[in-house]
Amino acid sequence: MSSSSSSEKVRASHILIKHQGSRRKASWKDPEGRVISATTRDDAVSQLKDLRVDIVSGKASFSDVASRYSDCSSAKRGGDLGSFGRGQMQKPFEEATYILKVGEISDVVDTDSGVHIIMRTG
Repeated sequence: MSSSSSSEKVRASHILIKHQGSRRKASWKDPEGRVISATTRDDAVSQLKDLRVDIVSGKASFSDVASRYSDCSSAKRGGDLGSFGRGQMQKPFEEATYILKVGEISDVVDTDSGVHIIMRTG
């Protein structure tokens, strides 16, 4: 791998759904973690898959869905995480983002935080 590609930054937005296995079971929309603690990983994945269908079909925009459903504080910015380089995100998240083309949306990605769908924006 050339050094230019390893230092290349990407920009992405994401939607995070936390579940019982998430390392932090609280979020801006569930400060007590009641909903998150009652959500299985399978429930989180099926919710995320339904949201992805709405986005891909054009029924809803990625940023609107992120603002309403994402458990990440980036929801306030429509899921936008800004730019990041390698080694700044959890490995599965980073790898999924780098293989996407700009404008593409990932399948479900698992991290310690929960389950995500990622849209590469830059």
